[in-house]
Amino acid sequence: MIEFHVAFIALLLGTQAFFTALAIKNVSYADRTVTEKTAWLKETLDIEDHNELLNYHRITTAASQLQTWIGLGVLFVVLYSGLFTEIVTLLAATGIDPVLQGILFFVGLIIAAQLFSLPFAVLRTFGIEEIFGFNNQTPTLFIRDKLVGTAVSIVFVGLIAGAILWFIQAFPTWWWVAGWALVIGFSLTMQIIYPRVIAPLFNEFTPVEDGELKAGVEDVFDRAGFSCEQIYTMDASRRSSHLNAYFTGFGETKRVVLFDTLVDRMTLPAVQSVLAHELAHWKKSHIWKQIASSAIQMAIVFALLGVLVSYEPLYALFGVPETATYAGLLLAVLIVGPIMELTSPITNKLSLKHEREADAFAVSVMDDGQPMIDALSALARENLANPFPHPTYAAFHYSHPPIPERIRLIEERMEREHRADEHDTTGVAPGDD
Repeated sequence: MIEFHVAFIALLLGTQAFFTALAIKNVSYADRTVTEKTAWLKETLDIEDHNELLNYHRITTAASQLQTWIGLGVLFVVLYSGLFTEIVTLLAATGIDPVLQGILFFVGLIIAAQLFSLPFAVLRTFGIEEIFGFNNQTPTLFIRDKLVGTAVSIVFVGLIAGAILWFIQAFPTWWWVAGWALVIGFSLTMQIIYPRVIAPLFNEFTPVEDGELKAGVEDVFDRAGFSCEQIYTMDASRRSSHLNAYFTGFGETKRVVLFDTLVDRMTLPAVQSVLAHELAHWKKSHIWKQIASSAIQMAIVFALLGVLVSYEPLYALFGVPETATYAGLLLAVLIVGPIMELTSPITNKLSLKHEREADAFAVSVMDDGQPMIDALSALARENLANPFPHPTYAAFHYSHPPIPERIRLIEERMEREHRADEHDTTGVAPGDD
């Protein structure tokens, strides 16, 4: 049995040690590269003080690593102190249905995780974000968000965990197929529920009114050949000064959301480019491709979970009965999680491809690459984003290409189109990216 413990600990510790080493390498790489590229940062991104960017990157990385390692330490204490086994024993002693035991277990896990993360969230929001001028959140709003977020998590985790545990009980051999179908169905349902039910619990969404912005939005829609009645600005500034935008939903629920911070701090052409970029994800079926990719990934995850949950030594590892399938499910997730993290470069490739296509689409719609370059520059500058991640770190953690790469690709596209115009060969830009 000792070899199972060694393998379990080695997997969790080894994976985290790898990602910590990668994070340290990334900080060192950024320090060196940003210092070497100060002229480019000033000229292209309009960043005057690169030290602020580096300090923000160092501190946020350190805080993230601190939370992760303390969390891992707490996990090992819970598992190896006997507390985990005691919790399972107490739940079994209640005599209630094993599925209900599992629901109580996972709801308790959500509450415990929220309580553990609370001091780190306070540090991040009222410490780090406050120091760097990003935080606009009041303590009251912070507490409200935490309570609402916890309540929403309890509802969804309780429902999904309960259903999966029932599947395990009813279909011991093929439960993982039903579990996979449930999670995929839930993901699709969330595309409808999230924009209309969940998101409004946290933010106010205001339809874009008549005016310059509305005219600019409609102009982009006309150019892109797109129809969407739901264009909103979101009151992101109540919480943070970070900039962003996103596209969500499908069918009648699809909507584009622009952070009010983005609208306020970007020129209209830059906002239009961001909008065109987001529309590309629908026009080019990126959303459906991502859903299909996620479905394949989740099928692999559930197949592994199916093997592990029925593996007797997994339960013996911490002295819990095989009837406590919720305990086996948690232990299986702890094993599969690091494995999936280590394969993230594979899953990120599709997202990176989609982002490059969306940038190219935005340039095509705007008939000019400069607005998109301006938008990317503003996003990097205003968010203090690290523009030069270490390539290996980026492979594991970045679903979007680094800003310098995106700008370079746009400039290369513009140069190709300029040369094509000069030579008047075909009259269109070759090599649509």
